[in-house]
Amino acid sequence: MELTMAGSREARLAALRGRIAAIEAGTRTPTPVLPFGDPAIDGCFPGGGLPLGGWHEVTGAGLEDETGAAPAAFVGLLLRPLVKTGAIVWVARRSDLFAPGLFGLGFPAERLIQVRTRDEAETLSVLEDALSTQGVAAAVGEAEAPDLTAGRRLQLACEKRGGFGVLLHRRPYGGRAGKGGAVSGSASFSRWRIGPAPSPPPPDDIGLGPPRWRVELERCRGGRPGGWILQAQEAGHGPHPFRLVSQLADHDVAAAESWRKAG
Repeated sequence: MELTMAGSREARLAALRGRIAAIEAGTRTPTPVLPFGDPAIDGCFPGGGLPLGGWHEVTGAGLEDETGAAPAAFVGLLLRPLVKTGAIVWVARRSDLFAPGLFGLGFPAERLIQVRTRDEAETLSVLEDALSTQGVAAAVGEAEAPDLTAGRRLQLACEKRGGFGVLLHRRPYGGRAGKGGAVSGSASFSRWRIGPAPSPPPPDDIGLGPPRWRVELERCRGGRPGGWILQAQEAGHGPHPFRLVSQLADHDVAAAESWRKAG
């Protein structure tokens, strides 16, 4: 099952091309994916979207590495399509997850299960158990710097029931600054860096505009990196939670340089 719903023709074609590429590459049966609904983004993934049977790393950019507000909002919105298939479990040592904020992004709070843990080991253990549990569509764990062994255990837990895992890098209260920037290695399918982006007020209004994020896909197994400005899309405006505002200029430059070298 793929959660494309009524996506655009371009998005469906991008997903189809990704599946064909995966089959031609000799991989296993194509995995169900969570697409963004825009070929400029979905074309970065070998399957046309983020695989549901895998886990993904998310870190903050700048001050967001400490506060975690923009990455948490991005992850909450990313998971919005999955709440129709099961509960979302959020595991953290901190107690600052702002559920009303997620609700404001169209995330149904009644499908959210929050778990408070005592240390990093317990966080990873609960996250692993959640991903293996029937009825859980996705699980998010806030951890500082899990090692490669923990990452492999998370991957096995995702594959067990096709769960979607997110590891949000954050240090605990009182933790040593700087350590949270470490990544766990190659066990995750993708690694993202998220920061806030300015949003203009709506036309004929002096209020705040929709939330926006500066989104960098730093690594993607079998795919390619990318960078975009994404805006929250209201639930009634289509099946996909984000709208592509623009592509980041530095990624355009990198792509052009690669093209010139190839030529």
